[in-house]
Amino acid sequence: MTTSYLLTGIFFYIAVSLIVVWLSRKGTSTSMSGYFLGSRSMGGIISALSYSATTYSAFMMIGLAGLTYRGGVGALGFEIVYFSGVSLVAIFGPRFWRVGKKYGYVTPSELLGHRYGERSVAIAAGATSLVFLIPYSAVQLSGVGYLLSGMTGGSITFMMGIIIATTLAVTFSYIAGIRTVMWTDSLQALVMVIASILVAIIVVHGLGGFTAMFRAVTERAPDMLQVPGPGLFSFKTFLGLTIPWFFFSISNPQVSQRLFMPANLVAMRRMVLIFLCFGLIYTIVSVIWGFAAFVTFPMLNQPDLATATLLASDYIPPVLGVTVMVGILAAAVSTIDSILLTLSSIFARDVYGNMGGSQKDHDQLVIAKFVIPVISLLAMMFAAAEFSMIAVLSVAASAGLVVVVPAIVGAFFWTGGTAKGALTSIVGGAVFVLCMYLTGNNLFGLNAGVLGLPVSALLFAGVSLVTRPNAASVTEGFIDGIPDSGEILSNISKLSNR
Repeated sequence: MTTSYLLTGIFFYIAVSLIVVWLSRKGTSTSMSGYFLGSRSMGGIISALSYSATTYSAFMMIGLAGLTYRGGVGALGFEIVYFSGVSLVAIFGPRFWRVGKKYGYVTPSELLGHRYGERSVAIAAGATSLVFLIPYSAVQLSGVGYLLSGMTGGSITFMMGIIIATTLAVTFSYIAGIRTVMWTDSLQALVMVIASILVAIIVVHGLGGFTAMFRAVTERAPDMLQVPGPGLFSFKTFLGLTIPWFFFSISNPQVSQRLFMPANLVAMRRMVLIFLCFGLIYTIVSVIWGFAAFVTFPMLNQPDLATATLLASDYIPPVLGVTVMVGILAAAVSTIDSILLTLSSIFARDVYGNMGGSQKDHDQLVIAKFVIPVISLLAMMFAAAEFSMIAVLSVAASAGLVVVVPAIVGAFFWTGGTAKGALTSIVGGAVFVLCMYLTGNNLFGLNAGVLGLPVSALLFAGVSLVTRPNAASVTEGFIDGIPDSGEILSNISKLSNR
């Protein structure tokens, strides 16, 4: 595959995306809610496509394929655990949506600060997001760098790939906020799911079918089809990867913020159902890619190059390879610009606004737009280090974000949860995770992915039991008036049978 093919594909993607971006400007609001939440009026299909594109980004198509290439079938189990964690949206999604509509929340951190009646809780949750999500953004940038440099044999350098992705993400974020992101997400999600299925079919056919492919895996490295596999996975490692990933849908603010956006609960249910379909397809395709790359190119030094090497090979028609490459680029950009929007809204609303800054909606929007390029530059600095094993690094970021989960659960299910408990669990949990990673990530033989959540939960419960709820805390709409999970799941089931 020549570099000219790739450049043509990238230019075509940029041109089409800019047309969609321009059309998305119609009706754009200048308020925080309009810019970051689409005025809470998004339909179920658009929400689902955008949710899929944001979640299944460079991590999935590059990282999970690389994880399969390196660790075998255990990667499938790892992703299935995340997939099952989406069930949390059935429990927390309607609750987020109802209180968001009732109180006008823009960020998940704002929700926690108001629920517990203490601004410091919102500041702590927002700061935690900033600390751990900027490296996660860098992971997406690294994915684009590996993809473009791998497919062009270095003609497009790793750093050039990072610059391309950052420029696109900042541009899409600025023009119309989340409305732009959701429409460009929807376009690329449809292209990506069709093209990725075709690639899987073609490459498996080229290897002689599924039976021949897995026979080759068995002959070359039979432990690739066994658990724990060829050395990457152990039970402790598997737990450390999967526990943070299970709670991804509520711990990662760029995802949970989207629970404020659907126009109604019917739209949210459609979003969940369509997202689950996309997720299953992406999971199977990524794992197939990883095994196919292992059979075809068994000596890669960098597992994250598995996807790029496969797409650039003679097995894949150049046009299809470029299409998928553009789809992965778009998916990574989707995640980056979603994170940029979320972090900028968190900084303006929860950090700047609660630390003496202006409370005016317009002023906060100006500040949020100002910090978007600042956050993107920080992410570029992390990405320039050329991290390896994208999937592992993505989970490392989630291990830090999972410390907010006890406070989120307590917000909706425990009237005894206090502001001091929430603050201690978030700050203490984040410090614990950071110390773990700075000191070798091993305590009693366990890593931060395993220990972060229980440490945070113990801090939340322990401190809450010995302190009193803040007089300004809010429970109306949180603890009462919300359908239970059984009713929600029943409604989703009814919708799926229509």
